[in-house]
Amino acid sequence: MATTRLLLTFAIYRLIVTVGLTVEPTELLRLGVDGQLSVDPADMETASLDFGMMSRTEPLAVFHPASAEDIARLIRAAYGSARGFTVSARGHGHSINGQAQATKGLVIEMSGLRGRQLGSGKPALPRVSEEESYVDVWGGELWIDVLRATLEHGLAPKSWTDYLYLSVGGTLSNAGISGQAFNHGPQISNVYELDVVTGKGELLTCSEEQNSALFHAVLGGLGQFGIITRARIPLEPSPQRVRWIRALYSNFSAFTKDQEFLISLHAHPAAQKFDYVEGFVIVDDGLINNWRSSFFSPRNPVKITSFNANGGVLYCLEVTKNYDDSSATRIDQEIEALLEKLDFIPTSVFTTDLPYLDFLDRVHKNELKLRSKGLWDVPHPWLNLFVPKSSISDFDKGVFKGILGNKTSGPILIYPMNRDKWDQRTSVVTPDEDVFYLVAFLRSALDNGDETQTLEYLTQQNRRILKFCEDAGIKMKQYLPHHTAQQDWVDHFGDKWDRFYHKKLEFDPRRILATGQRIFNPSFTTQLAFSW
Repeated sequence: MATTRLLLTFAIYRLIVTVGLTVEPTELLRLGVDGQLSVDPADMETASLDFGMMSRTEPLAVFHPASAEDIARLIRAAYGSARGFTVSARGHGHSINGQAQATKGLVIEMSGLRGRQLGSGKPALPRVSEEESYVDVWGGELWIDVLRATLEHGLAPKSWTDYLYLSVGGTLSNAGISGQAFNHGPQISNVYELDVVTGKGELLTCSEEQNSALFHAVLGGLGQFGIITRARIPLEPSPQRVRWIRALYSNFSAFTKDQEFLISLHAHPAAQKFDYVEGFVIVDDGLINNWRSSFFSPRNPVKITSFNANGGVLYCLEVTKNYDDSSATRIDQEIEALLEKLDFIPTSVFTTDLPYLDFLDRVHKNELKLRSKGLWDVPHPWLNLFVPKSSISDFDKGVFKGILGNKTSGPILIYPMNRDKWDQRTSVVTPDEDVFYLVAFLRSALDNGDETQTLEYLTQQNRRILKFCEDAGIKMKQYLPHHTAQQDWVDHFGDKWDRFYHKKLEFDPRRILATGQRIFNPSFTTQLAFSW
């Protein structure tokens, strides 16, 4: 404890000398934490950036907690401070527009390793209950580590994200979606219980039955009401292998009709449906591979010029079937029965087979390849939209066959989900239709001399896509939303805004949490004034 206090004193001294501190030093010294407050340049640089690499803002310091109580003590200090300071939780830093940053505040490093090196009181490792089929995990745990821990017991969570190097608290603060969402709902629909530190520094357990208002507010709440320190996630028996299938379409109506048919089977027995349904758009003459997966062998490339693209655009349906030794003999028959009901280009079916873990972790393998080429740590002007089913054809004509031209610089995902799998009591907003599509433009900006791949060009193209939706009356919602004016946030939340606003007053009355989202101003300073 003496060593921790000495480090804390040194960090506060550095803060005063180098950047000035907007909180009395004695308030932080009284924390009595087991974690570490750091102003190490490497920590500060990490906390000032995110995956988007489009904004940079340096915090006052970075806090490495050793326990949930550490976080509670820190936030109580912020809440009770006369001068005040903001606090943001940072998981793996996969936000796009600086949502986890804290200008002149403290960043809590939830997924760092240092907290686990501090001895007693360290954040707990995943704890699996085989009897009750759930796992308790630290809020900063990465999903890949959750998966590895549960697979040791022959179990796995039901709902995933495409990329597993994301923190549990991070995805639950947004929604957490992938191709399983049509069947199981998003990750926020697959949570039994949470431990949350509110903006008043209260460490509360919440669930459907206990502190339910906080439970539903935090799920999809963009970090506005509290920091998730523990989540209890339901599990199911894990399959051993995955049959992974892709098929191409040149007709958009046939493509969406088949996708919508496949997600309508969610209530059918497992043998009569796929376990995962996604898709993507191919708008240029490139390989059907993309950085999300190594589906095709480099020795057997597939180009879209092999097929007749309607208007230069092809659509790829992506489905999987999970199986193990007991079901291996009938997997081909089950797949054939489903595929014969679909209207894809007959010669375009491609199939591969791999272990369950390898399928779920498919993006990371390609991340390593891109890192080796210096193509990962680049700006990512991503745009993620929920588009209602009734407007998806107009979106195709105006965006895929219009605004994009025949150029893209990253995957474009498109797949439908069933709205009744989303709990409307959570903070997430979706289009008000039974079926809506995720359309995700996952682009990378490159400085390679091609104007269409520059950050400026892609950012402007995103604005054109949003303007097109507005002009066409497409009532879409942003997923992983980014707005800079409060009226835009009011419009985003729609009927949920009043509830969202009053829950903010209840659980974070000084508005110190997650100011990087740019939804609310802190109550104690005009230093961070936004555009309203």
